[in-house]
Amino acid sequence: MSLDLLRAGTVIPAHPLALTAGRRLDERRQRALTRYYLAAGAGGLAVGVHTTQFTIRQAGLLRPVLALAAETVDAEAGRPVVKVAGACGDTAQAVAEAELAAGLGYHAVLLSPVVPGADEAYLLRRARAVGEVLPVVGFYLQPAIGGPRLSPAFWRAFADLPSVVAVKLAPFDRYRTLEAVRGIAAADRGAEVALYTGNDDHIVGDLLGEFAGRRFVGGLLGQWAVWTRAAVGLFARTRAARDGDAAALAELTAQSAAVTDANAAVFDAANGFHGCIAGVHEVLRRQGLLDGVWCLDPAEGLSPGQAEELTRVSAAYPWLTDDDFVAEHRDGWLR
Repeated sequence: MSLDLLRAGTVIPAHPLALTAGRRLDERRQRALTRYYLAAGAGGLAVGVHTTQFTIRQAGLLRPVLALAAETVDAEAGRPVVKVAGACGDTAQAVAEAELAAGLGYHAVLLSPVVPGADEAYLLRRARAVGEVLPVVGFYLQPAIGGPRLSPAFWRAFADLPSVVAVKLAPFDRYRTLEAVRGIAAADRGAEVALYTGNDDHIVGDLLGEFAGRRFVGGLLGQWAVWTRAAVGLFARTRAARDGDAAALAELTAQSAAVTDANAAVFDAANGFHGCIAGVHEVLRRQGLLDGVWCLDPAEGLSPGQAEELTRVSAAYPWLTDDDFVAEHRDGWLR
């Protein structure tokens, strides 16, 4: 049933990592974040991905972080929720991480394309091996955080792997997004592969548009790790607009640039995305869900002026925030 939800399309926030000032896992706040996403109406969670910080692996936190999210969802959701686990590294590492996720009850693996020195043939073999453990969600990652250029031929062959259920397209590039969709659409299994936008800089356009005869059915986004209640409402409006609601379409068209502007502040686009994780943390800190913006890497933090940009966009676009919703329920989530 959860994979059916993934195929149909839903809101999937990329789950952040809650740390103490000593950069240790804050289990209470980690669970609170999961409860927040469930209460906000998210249809899934992606854990162990870029927003969770890839270095949780070196810190020995992959298993506990995956387990906390899975346990909280299973105990408290009361409805189908798609659990997606990130997997990284070479074939052996990615398969081992998929096996860990499978043992914890995850439904699919979001497979990072970053493998130093790997060519497309290797990435396809690796995806096939991971797919023997769990269904695979492909990932086109933006170059600013290490994503490789992948050809339309790669995406066609990738979509034809029998284990592939979805692809998250996040190159932050209109041309590469179109190339990848064309490749997927040309695959024999193309119609069976759900498209998810990961282009946090073009969320509304992706969800409203048609690309090579295909549409994005949902989003798996770091941006949706904040103001998630509002994101669920935005997603519902995009579906209404695609079903012919002219008022919703006009509203979304007018708001599209504002969503990108807000993402620029959260992700620190002005500084090459240096503060993208810290920006997510800062929004959650202001809401009282996190205690600080600490990242595993002490060098990661807010860029100069980023806090002021977050204040600006919060004031300019109150319909994009969910501060009142969080304030009402936060104490219960932090229990």
